[in-house]
Amino acid sequence: MSLFLKAWKKYSFILLFVFVVAGLIDRRLALAAILCMVLPVLVSFSKGRFWCGNLCPRGSFYDSVLSKISAHKKVPVLLKSWYFRTVVFLFMMSMFTIGIKKNWGNPAGIGFVFYRMIVVTTFIGILLSFAYNQRTWCHFCPMGSLAAFISLLQKKRHILHVSSECISCKLCEKKCAFSLRPYSYKGTALNAADCIQCGKCAEICPKKAIGY
Repeated sequence: MSLFLKAWKKYSFILLFVFVVAGLIDRRLALAAILCMVLPVLVSFSKGRFWCGNLCPRGSFYDSVLSKISAHKKVPVLLKSWYFRTVVFLFMMSMFTIGIKKNWGNPAGIGFVFYRMIVVTTFIGILLSFAYNQRTWCHFCPMGSLAAFISLLQKKRHILHVSSECISCKLCEKKCAFSLRPYSYKGTALNAADCIQCGKCAEICPKKAIGY
């Protein structure tokens, strides 16, 4: 991993803080949030949920800041089920569409729709981190879910590989905020659509059996 990407993963959450402050000053600046809706989907066609684990400023906030104070508990099955994720996706996209339609032609009004969506969902993510873990929101994030669905449809995924040197110590599962089980993919690709490729499992692996 390049030094730039490492620095981005660790400190890009600063952009989230800049977004919150800038949006208060001028709602039109909040239109930049459209990048966080479009890019995760575009990236997913070639790299799955790579955006979520490496490029998302909010993901950086969760990993670099919230991980230090989160409960580090497993997320309930309901919150990660496709049924729940579909309901959340449809609800949020409906609210988003209605907001855009009401403010069409008004950049500040549309910007506020983006601003409110980012701030409210980030606050929800913070609250959930105290109940479960820092990446709870990511389990049913609308864009993350869409990226995972696209990844699910891909026959070949650009994701991690688990070598035969894996000793099934299960440390990777304990470290994974999504409770994935890399060790169960020994000798093959980690064929999980929700793998955000954050690299936590590779870092904790005593045999260095996980990597690209």
